[in-house]
Amino acid sequence: MKKFTVLVVDDDREIVDSIGIFLEAEGYEVKKAYNGLEALDIVMSEEVHLMLLDVMMPELDGISTLLKVRKSRNIPIIIISAKSEDNDKIFGLTAGADDYVTKPFNPSELMARVKSQLRRYTTLGAMEENSSRIVIGSLELDRDMKAVFVDGEEVKLTPIEYKILELLSSNPNRVFSADEIYRRVWKEEHVVGDNTIAVHIRHIREKIEINPKEPKYLKVVWGIGYKIQG
Repeated sequence: MKKFTVLVVDDDREIVDSIGIFLEAEGYEVKKAYNGLEALDIVMSEEVHLMLLDVMMPELDGISTLLKVRKSRNIPIIIISAKSEDNDKIFGLTAGADDYVTKPFNPSELMARVKSQLRRYTTLGAMEENSSRIVIGSLELDRDMKAVFVDGEEVKLTPIEYKILELLSSNPNRVFSADEIYRRVWKEEHVVGDNTIAVHIRHIREKIEINPKEPKYLKVVWGIGYKIQG
């Protein structure tokens, strides 16, 4: 059985050590970093399967670290922060976090969330980032053919629609803001109006959903963005 590696990032060394003890008790290998720059060095040079990431840190804060990691890595990232306001949580999730836990936290709950994220990550095949097929329920994307199938029947999408669906399907259950979808799909920093993305989302829904008004896969997370329900 594969032993997963979890990177714990926090400028409070006591918190890092205590989380590390719980993770090791669950059978995980633990790597430690005390600021964002150290975390980036580890993620880019070593195999890491999940990150636990504080927000307020020296050198490079957690959100900036998260954004840099997301440019090249699709690993689960759980933010652990003393900032508990809804706006802080929304900002963290929109930036690309998979989950958000506030301090002080229950260690058992944190371990449950770690297990949940790793299970989702491996079950949905996210670890095989070069896989040519993405399968979520009856929805299938063939990356080699740039084709989409629903219940075995091919669905015709425009190139932009395909790229949006591929982005969301490659990161199931992760919420993407309209701005991030634009940056990732169009490869530009210019911020497009939310309505432009909404139109593409509506067209994709009409093609892949049995009932577009009650979508099974392509969900709107009001006030935040869009996701594919895994």
